[in-house]
Amino acid sequence: MFSLDWIYYAISWILLTWHSAWDAIGVSVDAVIGTNWAWILSIIFLVVTVRVILFPVFVKQIKSQRAMQALQPKVKELQEKHKGDRETLQKEMMELYRTEKANPLMGCLPMFLQIPVFLGLFHTLKRLNPDNQGKTLYGWTVEQFNSASNAKLFSAPISGKFGSTAAEMASLGANLTTVKIVAGVLVCIMIATTYLTSRQMILKTGWAEDPQQRMVQRLMLYGIPFSLLISGAIFPIGVIIYWVTNNLFTLGQQQWVLRKFPPLVPPKSSTAGKATAGKNAQPAKTGGLLGRKTAQPAVKAPAAAPKVAGPKPGAKPVNPKKSGSRPAKRQG
Repeated sequence: MFSLDWIYYAISWILLTWHSAWDAIGVSVDAVIGTNWAWILSIIFLVVTVRVILFPVFVKQIKSQRAMQALQPKVKELQEKHKGDRETLQKEMMELYRTEKANPLMGCLPMFLQIPVFLGLFHTLKRLNPDNQGKTLYGWTVEQFNSASNAKLFSAPISGKFGSTAAEMASLGANLTTVKIVAGVLVCIMIATTYLTSRQMILKTGWAEDPQQRMVQRLMLYGIPFSLLISGAIFPIGVIIYWVTNNLFTLGQQQWVLRKFPPLVPPKSSTAGKATAGKNAQPAKTGGLLGRKTAQPAVKAPAAAPKVAGPKPGAKPVNPKKSGSRPAKRQG
């Protein structure tokens, strides 16, 4: 059976290294505002460590998405050509991806690579219990294990869960209501930030023409946040802190990368569309965290001055004020 011990050792080593660093800097080991900040910061900087390591993969993900976006016109042609023949369509599309060296799965690669980290942290935090006998597993000392077991966020143990029982929290010296409140708020933030990270990317790159890619986008946008509403109850608070921090890091990183590598603008297919777009459509301004497009107000053309007919050659100038009130005098 494949062992995941190496993941548990790696996660434990990163956590303990950061905890030692914060302790050396002078961050209080004792609770401040009901929070053991040295352990909370260790989890946060575990995210920073992992994301720095995965940054080259994230850039490849963006480039792969750009390549897939550039292939959308060809994908649409294949869909029209092989309409009703799904098997041939899939074969042609795979050949197109192979020829153009585009990988549809590259967009999900960073998420897949983070799954072992998530599982390792989940297992590590799940073990944090003062009654656990295996305190020295994965490179921990008894003192470090006891310190982490009693670490709290606003008086809620980081190993506690929304679905914890009163007996489990009593063994950690915590109040079950406090744990449920802290865990519930964090689960809501986790769901919201997970949705926003997917929405930010889709708004920047647009919905895919390929049905499979569109299905993956819908799964990322709606499926995963909805699943967290259920699975969030079994996540330890420390794992939710990791997830929320990871989402916030992703929002900032995506914003920076998408500004540096802006999405491709697909060309207009018809001449009429170009003429209509040039006449009526205004350029969209992309900005903000979520990449909303704000339409620019249409610039009104200045009103044309009314044309005034000039006097005929040889005619005397007419005073408009007098001409409208009384007839001109006859020449004697």
